[in-house]
Amino acid sequence: MSAESPVAVRRPQRADARRNFDALLAAARDAFAEHGTDASLEDVARRAGVGIGTLYRNFPTRQDLFETVYLGEIEQLCQTAEDVAGLPPWDALESWLRRFVSYAATKRAIYEALNRDSAMFRSCREEIYRVGEPLMTHAQSAGAVRPDVTFDDTVRMLSGLTSAGFRDDAQRDRVLQIALDGLRPR
Repeated sequence: MSAESPVAVRRPQRADARRNFDALLAAARDAFAEHGTDASLEDVARRAGVGIGTLYRNFPTRQDLFETVYLGEIEQLCQTAEDVAGLPPWDALESWLRRFVSYAATKRAIYEALNRDSAMFRSCREEIYRVGEPLMTHAQSAGAVRPDVTFDDTVRMLSGLTSAGFRDDAQRDRVLQIALDGLRPR
């Protein structure tokens, strides 16, 4: 994560505690994606290979777990922007937008549990725009993206796309490709 980012997950300092923490986040992300916010915390602990006490030591409330999973997704989305920045403009934007779609799926799973009026939620949105807009601007400057499309248009398009149900991953990928093709100049 960039030093500029105000959005960060606070991980434990000890290596073993950090491994458990990260395992819990990964397990929670998967469980929420499969079962929504009603996913069993016992199942999350089991998937992570830790006891329920370890889960509650790291996340005293279910809300703490929701917010930390969400922040982790934002961290990964921001890291992806840094990772792809050196690619050709269209490739960088497309790679980041594909990761955005993955993030949106996790967000959708816990959306109702998040306080969308909170400072944390607003900061996360600002981070998405801070890292995504330059990729869009760079692609537009290179002539790879239509000049009449804004980053906000793109975020809303992909957010709408991710809220749809799909038969399978292949259909989701096909529809995403159609949306991405719509960003290209005519």
